[in-house]
Amino acid sequence: MEEFIACFSEVSDPRQENVRHNLHEVLIIGLCTMLCGGEDCSDMEAFGRAKRPFLRQFLHLKHGIPSHDTFSRVFRQLDPKPFHACFVRFMERFAQGLQGVIAVDGKTLRGSFDRASGQSPLHMVHAWAVDQRLLLGQIATEAKSNEITAVPKLLAMLSLKGCIVTADAMSCQRAICAQIVEQGGDYVIALKGNQGTLHNDVQLFLEDRERPADASHTTIDADHGRIETRIGTVCTDIGWVVQQHGWPGLAAIGKMVRTRETQGKTTTQTSYYLLSTPLSAARFTEVARAQWGIENGLHWVLDVTMNEDRKRNWKDRGPENIALLRRLALNLAKLEGSKGSVKGKLKRAGWSDEFLGRLLAQFAHGHMR
Repeated sequence: MEEFIACFSEVSDPRQENVRHNLHEVLIIGLCTMLCGGEDCSDMEAFGRAKRPFLRQFLHLKHGIPSHDTFSRVFRQLDPKPFHACFVRFMERFAQGLQGVIAVDGKTLRGSFDRASGQSPLHMVHAWAVDQRLLLGQIATEAKSNEITAVPKLLAMLSLKGCIVTADAMSCQRAICAQIVEQGGDYVIALKGNQGTLHNDVQLFLEDRERPADASHTTIDADHGRIETRIGTVCTDIGWVVQQHGWPGLAAIGKMVRTRETQGKTTTQTSYYLLSTPLSAARFTEVARAQWGIENGLHWVLDVTMNEDRKRNWKDRGPENIALLRRLALNLAKLEGSKGSVKGKLKRAGWSDEFLGRLLAQFAHGHMR
């Protein structure tokens, strides 16, 4: 508990003075609820009452277990910015010296809308460490279109040195690519029509059959009656692109052709990329594919295992704060070293106080690192 308090010391209590329940005890009960498969404030109260003997091992609980109204009030009023800053600082303990691919992508919390007040669903932009399968940070926006302004703020919170940042075409902006390079990272960014003349020039050049062939790499995956072939191509002879467009840090351009065969139907999709480092065709194929990994490694788990899209937490700051608590629980489950899926670990935590304690011990382990 001391490590948890130290980690979240900058989170201030939004309630009035003389409150009955300690803020950090409210947060830790909420986190434990998420670690055991709970989903909302009602679950937090039910969990607290069912697990009172376990919680009393490290909590005072001077006034007993908070009601679901208390949990709801805290998360509705809590300032999400320092809460998230503490989350990022906690993850920095495990991300020191991190290398590999960081995928940036957004996810809409479909249950966070409020028709009565006209509030749109909350949109979260995530930074996902692909190789470690950990969420490094997130930032909330009111709409997917605001990702362009959210991504720079998110990247500024992270250490990018030695990492490759990959993102979809919405993040293909000069300022974002320049920021990644300035922070010591590299980028592999999808290029589409949002950069009109540059996209057309890259497309025409890479599709020119009369010039020498570029290095390429092919992968084939077959699963559940579907065959998917990917051919990645990288070209480093781009002095003309640099001279004509002056794109920050540009060192290579790439093309990815994906062909999917299923039930007698074949579809082909071609995407173009900007690279700040001259990757081999094989490595480029891996990095480009890593962008899709955030869907399976993070978004799918949040929706299917943790039931996020069905949660109707729409009041005030509640959606963002509870989403962050859910993602902290997901990271703790992934950081715990035993084998097994996140779903299996959440079940074990609900069944075994000893295993739940092991998940919480990540706070102490993170401090030791």
